[in-house]
Amino acid sequence: MIDYASRTLPHVTTIEGADGVVRCGWVGRDPEYLRYHDEEWGVPLHGDRPLFEKLSLEGFQAGLSWITILRRRPTFRTAFSCFDAETIAGYGPDDVARLLGDTGIIRNRAKIEATIRNAGALLALEAEHGPTALDDLIWSFAPAARPESERPRELGELPATTPESVALSKALKKADFRFVGPTTVYALMQSSGLVDDHLAGCFRAGAVA
Repeated sequence: MIDYASRTLPHVTTIEGADGVVRCGWVGRDPEYLRYHDEEWGVPLHGDRPLFEKLSLEGFQAGLSWITILRRRPTFRTAFSCFDAETIAGYGPDDVARLLGDTGIIRNRAKIEATIRNAGALLALEAEHGPTALDDLIWSFAPAARPESERPRELGELPATTPESVALSKALKKADFRFVGPTTVYALMQSSGLVDDHLAGCFRAGAVA
């Protein structure tokens, strides 16, 4: 699960930044987190390649903090051919060895091999359902928007999984994707705008329809 949605700081609410803007409390003072929160997190993301990248990075994040992945995202993009599925699906043992030696990414063999396998799964999905197959699949599980009166006020109110993330996880696994458990998938849903989990009082709450 993304670290800011963990239960380690359940009563964190919002925080006012040095610029006077009120944001979700998990953002803290880190400039990269500030940018990510303000410009990306919760904004609807479309396209098979961008969603494949985000899904891959969420898989690498499992067990780590999201800021660790975010700071390494440029290196991940270089190491994984800008997340071009066709290229990655063709990776062989030499590429795995190269990636395991790359200190700019997370050198976890299981996650690396899952990313390569998932690239093949994406190509198979697109061959059967068209070039927006992953986008269509993921967004078909977007839940209805919650009423503003029910918007979470503390991190502890954010779920780790939802019925929709459980169902999407099962659908992705059926399509032969790996490292797509319900918690990882819910983090994807949060970051890609399928759900709006900005806390009440945050200037981004409800900002994107």
